[in-house]
Amino acid sequence: MTKRDRSTPERIPAFASREEEAAFWDTHDVTDYLDELRPVKVHFARNLSEGITIRLDAETLATLREQAHKKGIGPTTLVRMWILERLESSRQGT
Repeated sequence: MTKRDRSTPERIPAFASREEEAAFWDTHDVTDYLDELRPVKVHFARNLSEGITIRLDAETLATLREQAHKKGIGPTTLVRMWILERLESSRQGT
């Protein structure tokens, strides 16, 4: 971890990619930037009691798993997010 004067932290820069952001946070302490962080509104699904089965070919499933892994989530969660995004987009007429 890079040491620097805690009284004058740098500002959080704009990042061109997630990799660039990850590299920044690998060398900086988030507690030095607490005054720049803002809360975000998060929605969590409750009581998911029903399910559906979707059959995918092996290549599609592998791609889905790869994309989910890159986001740090499971493939089921990623598919659920995509479906909800698409339904919301349809509701808004876009």
